[in-house]
Amino acid sequence: MGEQLRKKMTVEEFFEWQKSQDKNYELVDGIPVLTVKAMTGASDRHDAITVNAIVSLGGRLRGKPCQPRTQDRAIRTFRGTRRPDVLIECGKPEKKSWEAADPRVVIEVLSPSTTRYDRFQKLEEYKVLTAVHVILLVDTEAPRVTVWRRNESGWGYEDLAGLDAIIWLPEIETELPLAELYAELSFDPGDLAQPASS
Repeated sequence: MGEQLRKKMTVEEFFEWQKSQDKNYELVDGIPVLTVKAMTGASDRHDAITVNAIVSLGGRLRGKPCQPRTQDRAIRTFRGTRRPDVLIECGKPEKKSWEAADPRVVIEVLSPSTTRYDRFQKLEEYKVLTAVHVILLVDTEAPRVTVWRRNESGWGYEDLAGLDAIIWLPEIETELPLAELYAELSFDPGDLAQPASS
């Protein structure tokens, strides 16, 4: 394995190599890198929000062409591959493929250790992909989501805060209420009232 890791891999070589690993890796500039979740495990809040997103969107999209996928599905970017916490895939991948076909919506659940990286480096990788139309950056400490959306002039964003807010997703003909995204989680009163920050 050490010899393989010293040599930079193509995406195809990486997917073949990944089959024999017991944890999920991302390919970054030709080098396999363990995801933060694989290295440290997800916090309870991170995990709960990820599950809530899959449950809520899975129910709303049942029977439709677009479906939620877990971190097991990779997205190819200009740096290699990434594994979002959740993505909505609207295409049909090849049998046994590790790679998403037509990843329309990407959801990254932020944690204190990954916020800066997800908000900047990974965000810019996702924005280059023509298939991706919406990127959700989900806060774990307060009910806040930054919604990045592709438009005619490029990308724009809005910050949504509070459990009454709803993320409208016409790109996949559904919606995601923050009350469902943050179901069963408690917050400090100050966090509930705090406006979103960009």
